[in-house]
Amino acid sequence: MAAALLALLAPAPAHAAIVLTSPGESATLPVRDALAALAVHDEDRTGYERTKFRHWIDADRNGCNTRQEVLKSEAVIAPEQGANCTLTGGEWYSPYDDRFIQGPRGADVDHLVPLAEAWDSGASQWTAQEREAYANDLGDDRALIAVSAASNRSKADQDPSTWLPPAEGYRCQYVTDWIADKTRWALSIDTTELAALAMVLDRCPDVTITVTLAR
Repeated sequence: MAAALLALLAPAPAHAAIVLTSPGESATLPVRDALAALAVHDEDRTGYERTKFRHWIDADRNGCNTRQEVLKSEAVIAPEQGANCTLTGGEWYSPYDDRFIQGPRGADVDHLVPLAEAWDSGASQWTAQEREAYANDLGDDRALIAVSAASNRSKADQDPSTWLPPAEGYRCQYVTDWIADKTRWALSIDTTELAALAMVLDRCPDVTITVTLAR
């Protein structure tokens, strides 16, 4: 087991490097190479407050905030939209726990990489505007996801070293999207997170991801 873990954590070959320097730049590469390219640092939650990530905002001023926009876009049966973008009815599929949710009250919009985890991984050094952009990221479908309230609250602010979706068939997608989101925002990982991501990927098919740099 120890030898296998060391092999997973061995340095990636030189071609694995990903060089994105400006917001809007994109790259496509194997997910294992993307994982190897993430910076590895200890995490530090000093000074974290959820209010330092302003959300949910109505960026396009169409009357619907970010949470409502995600619920509308991810519904498997569209809800009815009333005044002030109040949503009623509708149905959502929660991949975390492989269940369908009736009505918006039982659905949460999850930050795939939680706000506290982002803070720990580099967002503490960002401007308030960058944190707001992160908390309301509609530019990448992987960043915000509609899931059951129960699964979202079970996850809370944990990373994959301490929490993975109960639906085992979704775990490969979950860690792949986690790596893509951290790459998009140039966030770091710590050693236990690296080990957990690598161990899940070891049981997953080889896939490529396309990432557009957000900052």
